[in-house]
Amino acid sequence: MGLDLKPLLIREKTKLESFTNKIVAIDAYNAIYQFLAIIRGQDGMQLTDSQGRVTSHMTGLFYRNINFLSLGIKPVYVFDGKPPSLKSAEIEHRKRIKKDATVKYERALSEGKMEDARKYAQQTTSMRDGMVDDSKHLLDLFGIPHIQAPSEGEATAALLTKNGMADVAASQDFDSILFGAKNLVRNFTNSGRRKLPNRNTYVDIEPEIINYQKNLDNLGITREQLIDVGILIGTDFNPDGFERIGPKTAIKMIKENGKLENVTQIQEQLEQIDFNAVRKIFLEPETAKVDKIEFGKIDYDGITNYLSTERSFSRDRIDSSLNRLKKNLEKKSQTLEKWF
Repeated sequence: MGLDLKPLLIREKTKLESFTNKIVAIDAYNAIYQFLAIIRGQDGMQLTDSQGRVTSHMTGLFYRNINFLSLGIKPVYVFDGKPPSLKSAEIEHRKRIKKDATVKYERALSEGKMEDARKYAQQTTSMRDGMVDDSKHLLDLFGIPHIQAPSEGEATAALLTKNGMADVAASQDFDSILFGAKNLVRNFTNSGRRKLPNRNTYVDIEPEIINYQKNLDNLGITREQLIDVGILIGTDFNPDGFERIGPKTAIKMIKENGKLENVTQIQEQLEQIDFNAVRKIFLEPETAKVDKIEFGKIDYDGITNYLSTERSFSRDRIDSSLNRLKKNLEKKSQTLEKWF
């Protein structure tokens, strides 16, 4: 479902160029799901190689990272580990949505409603065996570091911003704020022109930055209180939230009462969830131990061989994109040398 903090937060529009020379800790699963959902054919089906293996995620990673590296952005991908047991209800909920979307997709396809078919196909998106390994291998060829988190990737990405190893965390989910990310950028891996469903209209999706401390100061609450606001609205670990409580009501309740335990009108519902366990997930998350982040050299030949020979990508397109990256990096290097 996703944590709905949008109405409460200050979100400032920005540009990808503003992240030049910045280390960005990217929620890898979040980015890959976006690629799998968006990069599809007219019938809604994902792109595949000659053996029928899905390649939409690799297409997204290839072109996005070409763009990031050309701009001088330093991406670091953080992969999820084992989800907390409290997330099981949300995982089951997502499975039901995908199952229902599959039925709707097949019906729309049989009726020739291609716009609807594509929309429902996006809702069926899921990770399959091999996709994570595919992604990590491609990142290795790019010299882009990746980190395996023991649990929620957003928690480790947030930690990297708190200890100064990354400048910003990138994810579509607001959970990163509850995990304490100093800066969160949304629309980082999916910025650009997008067609609105069932309409012949396009919109520009721009990155937006959310500063943690600025928002706490603006709301006039502490981190612990913001987590309680999230629990009232509903997180991945208590997806139902509290009945008839939205973001504005939640913030009002916590500011007036201080914490969940003091809100008299929710006490009966509160007894039905382990809210202290949810708090602990955000306040004391399992995170990866990262001593340093190292960026490697780009293996241009390795990328070309892997994508074009093994995964059926167009060699001309791969070569063209990699040549563009080479020229951009050479130009940046020459410009830098002029200063010394």
